Amino acid sequence: MLLRILILLVLLLTLPAWAIDRCELRWRWSGRARLLFALPHISLLIALIYMAWGESYSAQADYWKGMLIGTALCLIVPETLAAPIFALAARLRRRHRQLSLWTSRVGWCVGGFFLLAMLFGFTLGYRQIQVKEFTYTSARLPKAFDGYRIVQISDLHLGTLRGREGVVENVVHEINACEPDLVVFTGDLVNYHADEVEAFRDILSGIRATDGIISVMGNHDYAQYFRWPTSADSLADIRRLQEEQRNLGWHLLLNESHIVRRNNDSIAIIGVENDGRPPFPARADLKRAQQGVDSTTFKVLLSHDPTHWRRAVLPQTNIDLTLSGHTHGMQFQMGGFSPAAWIYDEWGGPYYDGQRALYVNLGTGEVLIPFRLGAWAELTLITLRTEKNNNQE
Repeated sequence: MLLRILILLVLLLTLPAWAIDRCELRWRWSGRARLLFALPHISLLIALIYMAWGESYSAQADYWKGMLIGTALCLIVPETLAAPIFALAARLRRRHRQLSLWTSRVGWCVGGFFLLAMLFGFTLGYRQIQVKEFTYTSARLPKAFDGYRIVQISDLHLGTLRGREGVVENVVHEINACEPDLVVFTGDLVNYHADEVEAFRDILSGIRATDGIISVMGNHDYAQYFRWPTSADSLADIRRLQEEQRNLGWHLLLNESHIVRRNNDSIAIIGVENDGRPPFPARADLKRAQQGVDSTTFKVLLSHDPTHWRRAVLPQTNIDLTLSGHTHGMQFQMGGFSPAAWIYDEWGGPYYDGQRALYVNLGTGEVLIPFRLGAWAELTLITLRTEKNNNQE
């Protein structure tokens, strides 16, 4: 996994730093000070190349990979944002010396601000948990389910939180505090393999909901990011992860449906296997998942990847509400903007197509790097309402 992004990390770690040195430091700093500025970058480059070349997937290796990439990003982000400002200051230096000086100061302020922001994201940001409320209104919802409360969780990525069990304990506490009728998990329980669940079994078994917990698989749950000796070993791990979920008391849906009943009324919870654009697995079977479900029944679909909604769910089904995760909001959001918008049309929160809706949960865990800034870990409290009682929110 690290090897895939190594070239990008090397470029981001060297080019902005080189630009800052050429445009700013060589005019103001001594050679010794410039060398001190360069040393962390050189050290990180050597460490990244060494770790990528012999990449391992043990718990200890994951921890150090996360620390290494996190440290690199603490330099990359502020330097990338400050470098263009210093380049502008350099252009102004000959003709507008005073303006150049003020521009340079702005560059240092921008770099310093984002350095502090990144440090917050790595130390405290990933521990912030938000409970977001979303009300979905439909004339198709049976009266007995008016006010039905679903808590959605997604993307726990337990391997990243190993040694930080308190974060998951807080997640479980917040879920139970919502007093849900149903809890749904929309995929990516682990990063690499089923062993990651072991340290969290007792914690996750504490989730409580009147109608239980229903889950589906995400792309990371298919063991495709680990170097398995054989495909049989990979398949065995997938099955072990599925069994782990069932042992927790979760109802895992693999292109299947589950009917929830209230008096004489019912709704269908449909769960499909991950279905994403390449290189992510595409294993959903909507037709099979809906077998035995009447077309007039109100339907909630659990599908990990939000791109599945426009690609297949809208054109092929009459499913009312789709719940997804996967994007994490790129674990960064500021002023309503997230770089996830460059990749996904629907990356966080509710989206509508007529009366039909998709909700994208930003996840409660992180891939490899325990970091969040703005795109805080999320639990979604979804309240279902019949149309005559509420307007659509």
